[in-house]
Amino acid sequence: MKLALVSLGCHKNLVDSENLIGILSKRKDVEIISNIEEADVAIVNTCGFIGDAKEESIETIIEVGELKETGNLKKLIVAGCLAQRYSEDLMEELSEIDGIIGTGEIDKIEEVLDEVIDGKKIIKSESLDFLANSETERVITTMPHTAYIKIAEGCDNRCAFCIIPYLRGKYRSRTIEDIIKEIENLVSNGVREVNIIAQDTTEYGIDIYGKRRLADLLREIAKVEELERIRVFYTYPSNFDDELIKVIKEEDKICKYIDIPIQHVSDKILTSMRRRGTAKEMKELLYKIRREIPEAVFRTSLIVGFPGETEEEFEELKDFVEEFKFNYAGIFNFSREEDTPAFDLENQIDDDTRHKRWVELTNIQSKIAENINRKYIGEVVEVIIDGVSEESEYMLEGRTCGQAPEIDGKVLINDGTGERGEIVKVKIEQNFDYDLLGGIIENEFTK
Repeated sequence: MKLALVSLGCHKNLVDSENLIGILSKRKDVEIISNIEEADVAIVNTCGFIGDAKEESIETIIEVGELKETGNLKKLIVAGCLAQRYSEDLMEELSEIDGIIGTGEIDKIEEVLDEVIDGKKIIKSESLDFLANSETERVITTMPHTAYIKIAEGCDNRCAFCIIPYLRGKYRSRTIEDIIKEIENLVSNGVREVNIIAQDTTEYGIDIYGKRRLADLLREIAKVEELERIRVFYTYPSNFDDELIKVIKEEDKICKYIDIPIQHVSDKILTSMRRRGTAKEMKELLYKIRREIPEAVFRTSLIVGFPGETEEEFEELKDFVEEFKFNYAGIFNFSREEDTPAFDLENQIDDDTRHKRWVELTNIQSKIAENINRKYIGEVVEVIIDGVSEESEYMLEGRTCGQAPEIDGKVLINDGTGERGEIVKVKIEQNFDYDLLGGIIENEFTK
């Protein structure tokens, strides 16, 4: 049978998708294909984090389900966070669904597939214990030179706005040895850049080692030969300690890329969000990192329109964004999610006000990013080539260490040649809002 998968949501979900098709790809009766219109079986790996993501997931399920009438599709399996959260409702409301598999049952995908092929309806979403390891089959679907490494599953933070702990379970770390084994296997197959992910990477190790060991893990990863870049995502401010700053500063392979979601800068709002630490401590940390690592690129996440957010508190957030000048910021409109503490908070902000604040802060951040990028003109930067540019077949495109795949912009290369995965030196000639443009002045073969 021909099987295709659609992956929605975050990079943590992407790794789950790679495990799902990795497990199934070992079966002789399954052929993994990319064109879903030709598939006999489809898997939609959904996101259920916020309202917009849920809508996209449901629309995609319906759209793929229509292929039962217009294409070759015989069976549809729904996986991921939305499947975990609303398994019974989805099966009842969307007749096109044949099977549902939750976030903690990924290793049971063969059982689910066999059941639906036999004509049965099945829901597999009871457990939240699954944790992939280096032995779990995986098919990399990103560019061949970059991969995401999930070092832990679940979350214990219980932020008031977040549903993830209910969908992914308690925090569960992999061992350092197992993570290194997976990375070594990937590097032997051409991966040169790894992106370290978890719901909270700074919490890594607390459950199995009795203390946080992200810094230790990063030092071990940096020892892997032929690995060129390490980038860390999803660090929690109150867990970002001096040892982590030190290892990022000292290890050449670790990108000076600080992904640190702060969400807000009002103590009242942070307390209501159930975020640990004060705004003062958070600001001091950010400036400390900048002092210790002057070349650091900062990405953050911010929420506007959280219940009780006054105009004064929104102005406070705007002022700090303009003051600190993050390179990148994911700005989110508060999404009122059932089963979260924030759902029942008083003083909910109306849609128009939330949207207005979102637009205002987004515009401020866009101008900041453009001004930062302008400073790169005339500089020489190291770029990993991702391939032929989407902008033009006559250009290449790639990324600096400060540009994560897909979310942070890219470097367009209008002069010189290089291979995908090769690291080259590019002289920047022009900037755009988030992208840069320049020509190659040195590659790995002309050093």
